[in-house]
Amino acid sequence: MKFGVLGSGLVGSTIATKLVSLGHEVKMGSRDAANPKGKAWVDKVGRGASQGTFADAAAFGEIVFNCTNGMGSLDALKSAGDAAFRGKILVDVANPLDFSKGMPPTLFVGNNDSLGETIQRTFPEAKVVKALNTVNASVMVEPGRVRGEHDVFVAGNDAGAKAQVVRLLNDFGWKNVNDVGDITAARATEAYLHLWLRLYGALQTADFNVHVAR
Repeated sequence: MKFGVLGSGLVGSTIATKLVSLGHEVKMGSRDAANPKGKAWVDKVGRGASQGTFADAAAFGEIVFNCTNGMGSLDALKSAGDAAFRGKILVDVANPLDFSKGMPPTLFVGNNDSLGETIQRTFPEAKVVKALNTVNASVMVEPGRVRGEHDVFVAGNDAGAKAQVVRLLNDFGWKNVNDVGDITAARATEAYLHLWLRLYGALQTADFNVHVAR
């Protein structure tokens, strides 16, 4: 399958590398088609990896991952154009983190809205699925880094799109994937970042997660 990954930072390169390792073709998108981080990733990964602009990657992918910085997500997605996402699954991994007042960051949207919902409203013909935004990049693609049972969440309006994302997460190694409802549930998974940051500070490691015990 062909994937577009928007974002050349840690999250984008981690997810893109995992997808290539699973046998998929991946085009990494950046503002600049010759982005040095994108080139370094292509050179490192080799076959199955390519780079281009956000528009190039979005058009290339049958499924597209938004791994951009939350503050810049809408601009990045808009630069790709509405048509690039029409009818496609858009997996939103970004979080609405605002670092303007230092650490710990706040959320620039919350309570009655979320970044996931904003993206869905902006691109109504896309099938937005919020996923993987509650764990560190390394844990996203290697859940075995955390011992024992632990969970990841998906939210979105399209049941078929969520089911396809769940299968992909299973390929990543996730055993416990919880469907928490429509895209409004992104308010909850994004707000979890408040607790995640506190736990990170207390534990001094990003290799942790939560488990829903029944």
